Amino acid sequence: MATPVDNDDHQQIVAIIKHYFDGLHRGDVALLGRIFHSDVYLKAPNNRRSIAQWLSDVAERQSPEKLGLAFRFDIESIDIVKDQAMVKVYCPLYRFNYIDFLGLLKEEGRWSIVSKMYTDVSV
Repeated sequence: MATPVDNDDHQQIVAIIKHYFDGLHRGDVALLGRIFHSDVYLKAPNNRRSIAQWLSDVAERQSPEKLGLAFRFDIESIDIVKDQAMVKVYCPLYRFNYIDFLGLLKEEGRWSIVSKMYTDVSV
């Protein structure tokens, strides 16, 4: 069943995902902290981290930008139904090629990332 999508919602979600990419590439934990809900747990097979732990990990590592690594992030799909969205993204970081599934909710008029699942894939 196809549902109509509000173009403004789509643009807001794309903007959040671009902030996500920029935050990952630059290691900008302040930017990343603004786009994630505070109770998020990041989930990968056999690995769970709170948003606070993940942001600490990001802050402690050298950013891809400082290492001179290319910015090759990409949005693969966006599915929006009313006030919820699922976004599939490609995130090459260091020696990994992650596929992330980011769940977003629109609460009190604002979109934020409320879930993140990710895994490394061969390319």
